[in-house]
Amino acid sequence: MTKKRTKNTKHGRKNKKTEARRRLWFIIAACIITAAVIGAILSRDLILRRIFPLKYGAEVAAGAKDYELDRWLVYAVIKVESDFVPDAVSGAGAVGLMQLMPDTAEWIAWRRQEEYFPENLTMPEYNIGMGCYLLSYLLDYYDGDIDLAIAAYNAGSGKVDEWIASGEIEDIPYPETKAYVAKVKYTYEKYKKLYS
Repeated sequence: MTKKRTKNTKHGRKNKKTEARRRLWFIIAACIITAAVIGAILSRDLILRRIFPLKYGAEVAAGAKDYELDRWLVYAVIKVESDFVPDAVSGAGAVGLMQLMPDTAEWIAWRRQEEYFPENLTMPEYNIGMGCYLLSYLLDYYDGDIDLAIAAYNAGSGKVDEWIASGEIEDIPYPETKAYVAKVKYTYEKYKKLYS
């Protein structure tokens, strides 16, 4: 009988060691999986932050504050308009980070009661200030309706007013403007989610 007890005790110790090893491997595996998941999330956020950067932070903050805008909306417009290239010029002739047409920029300068310098449209502070003014003006004009303001930023308020008058605004008749509104809104949501 004594021999049997010794065997059972040895067998019991063996089972306890095996169980302890299993638990240890389980804990190690759980730690590795957790680290991998956290790493994937962090790396995804790092990639997204490269795609949706916060360039020209001081200029954007100043413009957003001056004209009571959500800075994430300003970033979204800049991202979609120029992808943060300060001297970008579109095929239509829009200039700078917020892609302002020279005649629109001249009108903004007149509204702000300041001298107009077309050569400054590629300067981030000047361009963002003017773009923020225009965006704020359009949001006020359309009673805070972001869709209408963004559509007007792209196609002009005259066109948007025509669409409203004809009842076409439910389905924006310009495919480019329709896509633009969707892209700005998507980008706006991305900025809010990543940085808020």
